[in-house]
Amino acid sequence: MTAEATEFLTSGLRPHECRSCGTCVLVKKNSLKHTSIQWTTDAATSCPVFAAHAASGGNTALLDTCEKLADSIDSAVRDGDFGQVRHD
Repeated sequence: MTAEATEFLTSGLRPHECRSCGTCVLVKKNSLKHTSIQWTTDAATSCPVFAAHAASGGNTALLDTCEKLADSIDSAVRDGDFGQVRHD
């Protein structure tokens, strides 16, 4: 991977701790509609929602994200934790 590609993919990522379970992920908010999430742990063992999905035989790779994590990130955006986020 080129340095430019690495910079594009990782620049702006900030740690965020899920307010529901405490799992820490890296988040980048490009706009209200666009959120990049980088898991720093195995989601199936660190997130209760992913763990329950895996325990029931589901494939966690098919999950978009955890709704509780998404709600936690949305709350953090409203609280200004990610600075000013574009509204497009």
